[in-house]
Amino acid sequence: MAGPRGTVIVVGAGIAGLSAAWALQRRGFEVAVFEQGPIPNPRATSYDEHRITRHAYGAQEGYAYLMPDAFAMYDRMFDDIGADHFDRSKVIYFLREEVGWYEPSARALTRMGSGFRDIPLTEVRERFPMVETRGLTRAVETDEGGMLFPIRILTDLTVTLGNRGVRFHVDSRVAEVDPDAGLVVAGGREFRADHVVIAAGAWVNKLTPLLAQTVVPSRQAVMYLAPPPELAQRWAQAPVLIDMGLDSGTYTLPPRRGTRLKIGDHVFTRAGDADGDRIATEADLARLESAARLAYRDFDRYQVLERKICFYTVTRDDSERFVVRPWGKRAWIVSACSGHGFKLGPLIGDGVAAAIAGERSAEETTRWAAGLFDLTGHAAPTASEPAA
Repeated sequence: MAGPRGTVIVVGAGIAGLSAAWALQRRGFEVAVFEQGPIPNPRATSYDEHRITRHAYGAQEGYAYLMPDAFAMYDRMFDDIGADHFDRSKVIYFLREEVGWYEPSARALTRMGSGFRDIPLTEVRERFPMVETRGLTRAVETDEGGMLFPIRILTDLTVTLGNRGVRFHVDSRVAEVDPDAGLVVAGGREFRADHVVIAAGAWVNKLTPLLAQTVVPSRQAVMYLAPPPELAQRWAQAPVLIDMGLDSGTYTLPPRRGTRLKIGDHVFTRAGDADGDRIATEADLARLESAARLAYRDFDRYQVLERKICFYTVTRDDSERFVVRPWGKRAWIVSACSGHGFKLGPLIGDGVAAAIAGERSAEETTRWAAGLFDLTGHAAPTASEPAA
C-alpha cells in the first residue's frame, strides 16, 4: 500500500540516496532504495572512516552560507537515529601561496558570525610539530568544523529506515530509468513509482545522458597512515588540518574514535571508470605523496596502512557545484560534486524531498543546491560584492 504522499524509488544508497530516503519517509512517502551492492556498499564513495566538514569554503562562498543549515540537518538526523557520529573540532588552514581562499572565507565567516583567527607563524612549530613550516605564509584557525564518520552514519541510517518500512533492494543494479513513466529496470524486472531519485554518484552517467556534458567521474587517491611513535599523541589530539598551496594542497583527518590517520588531496583527475578497482597505484599516489612531503616534516617516516581509491563525481569545469535537477515528468537527479557530497548530503536530500513534496519549486531547488543562495535565501555575494 502506497504512503499517503505517494511512492518514490531512490537509486543509490550512499549518503545522497539514504538522506533523500530519510527525508521522503519523514514526509509520508513510501520509499524503496535500489543499490548495486550491499547496503552500505564498500565500493561507494560515501563508504569511508571519516570525512571533513567545515564552514570555511573559500571562493565557493555560496556553500559556506549553506553550512549552518547542513550542520543543523545532521544534528536532526543524529537525534532521529539515536547516535551522534560527528566529532566537532577546529579546522586549521596552512597557506603556502596565494590561492584565493582567505578573503572570501573571511567575508563569509564574518557574515555568519563563525569564529576564526590567525595563528602567528612563530607558534606553529610548537603547536603542530608534524607540520613543515618552511614556505608557510599564513596559518588560520576556524572554529566551526570537524569530522563525520560515514560508515557509522550509513549503517545507523539504514537500520533506522528499515525499521520504518523503507524497502531495500540490494545487489540490484539499475539498468534503465524512464523518467516520464517513473519506471526503473533492475535485475530484468520493472519497478514503478510516482517519483524516482537518481543518486548514483560516479555512476550517474551510466543511467542518464542528461549530465554527460556537465559532470564526470574522477578517480581519487587517499592514504591511511601510522605516524611516527613520538607524534602519535599529538596526532590523536590534533584538529583537522588543511594545507593549501599550488604544489602542496592536502587535507588530513587525525585518528579519532577508532579511525586511522588519513591524508588526501583536492586535485581532480577527471578520469577513470567507477566500475574499476579501488586500489591506488604508484601513479595514483604520485601527486599526493609529493604534496604530503611539502606539508609534513619527515613524511617518509609515516607507515602506509592502506592506499585507497574512491570515485567522486565532479563538474567538467571548476565550479564544483552540486547538480540537482528534475528529469522528465517524474525523476530527479542528485549529483554530489567532489567532497561536498557527504558534508551536505542530508541537507540536499531534504531539499530534493521538499521539491518532490511541492514545498519548493524545481528552479529554486536547483539554484539552491548549486550554492547560488545564501543562508537567507538571497543570491550569495560574489567575490567583488561586499557582504551586507
